[in-house]
Amino acid sequence: MPHTFFDAPLLIRDGIGTWVDTQEKPYVSNIDGMPTFKDKLPAGVKELQPVAGNPVAGNPMAGSLEPSWGRGYQVSGTHRLPPTTFGDETKMEFVATEVVYEPLWATREAAAAFGITLIEPGQGLRMQSPIRHLENTPFEYGMFAGQQCPYLDEEHRNQLQPTVCTDLEHHDFPHVFSSVDPQLPLVISVGRYWPQRDRIFLADLWVPRGMALYMPPRPKIPNAAYIDLHGNRNSALACWRGGTQRSVQTLTLLPKDSGYFYWFWNALPTVHPLLTQP
Repeated sequence: MPHTFFDAPLLIRDGIGTWVDTQEKPYVSNIDGMPTFKDKLPAGVKELQPVAGNPVAGNPMAGSLEPSWGRGYQVSGTHRLPPTTFGDETKMEFVATEVVYEPLWATREAAAAFGITLIEPGQGLRMQSPIRHLENTPFEYGMFAGQQCPYLDEEHRNQLQPTVCTDLEHHDFPHVFSSVDPQLPLVISVGRYWPQRDRIFLADLWVPRGMALYMPPRPKIPNAAYIDLHGNRNSALACWRGGTQRSVQTLTLLPKDSGYFYWFWNALPTVHPLLTQP
């Protein structure tokens, strides 16, 4: 009797990117749904002002920024592992049995609630980057990428898990996430963590095709009133709505071999409700 085997599921595949010198080409424009990096904005492109960064605790404005987006959870404790050359890892404990991410279309207001600037076609902005050379890299995310937990030990790290954990980060370089798949939106998970309040607010931003998200550099800020976090392991979440497509194409601006990361994760199973087309 012939044997039948399953194809190995695609998790994440990256391609060859295009180098971007952020000193010579500090502007990103959304031209017909594709990111373009230039020394100045092309004629006819509307310049946006990036969403402001994290306020410091004690700032009189910090208390007025009560979260109004995302599903809120109490953080009962945190555990930091010793830092490595690549970054810091913090395990968070939530007062919950499961964690539900609020699904949101990535409107300008929803993105701004997590410190992110939405760039629509015909718009652009000036990026900030302490790292001069970044790469606009094509990625393909499979629908099972969220089932991979990068925080397990070496023996289990590359095995699919039955649940998706909370997997968020911030770092000292900017991101531009471009939703370029011909058929499906891109999904970026986000969080706003308030350390002094022991609260975190979580959501999935569904980025319509042809739009992009800009996230400024976010180094560690002592006594920050809140910390904006993101993760793209669930980029292909839209594949779960049905159909035959099992992965999503995207472009991401990031450094190739540098940058310092701050990872935040929680082991509880997460729930990611689906959105229908707008």
